Amino acid sequence: MRSREYDLDFRDQAGRLRAWGIGLLVVAALQWAWCALLLLTPYEVDRVPDDHYPAECESRLLTDRGTANDGLRREDWCANERDWPEALAVLGLSVPVSVAGAVLFTSGSLSLRMSAHAEAMRELDK
Repeated sequence: MRSREYDLDFRDQAGRLRAWGIGLLVVAALQWAWCALLLLTPYEVDRVPDDHYPAECESRLLTDRGTANDGLRREDWCANERDWPEALAVLGLSVPVSVAGAVLFTSGSLSLRMSAHAEAMRELDK
């Protein structure tokens, strides 16, 4: 394989790595947005199936009331609907996805920059 063909193939592979990294970073950002949605938005809970007047609940993070365990003792309908483990699981899953995305994006970008630098140095040597 000739040098130019090899360099173009190398750049294509580096571009794919960078694209995968961007994709994984977008997935991690969506997971962060989902976690924020779970913690910051108010919601409604049906007391019975097909309830016409569901209970309105405050957001989990910005509430003045007690924790979910306090709500269970007082028969609060909002107590079990959105609890911390679900939001923290989403947040925990975003960590490896964002790390992998950052590594792939950085590796692809660095490979492209180094390839461009090597080509510029070859042109200067001519």
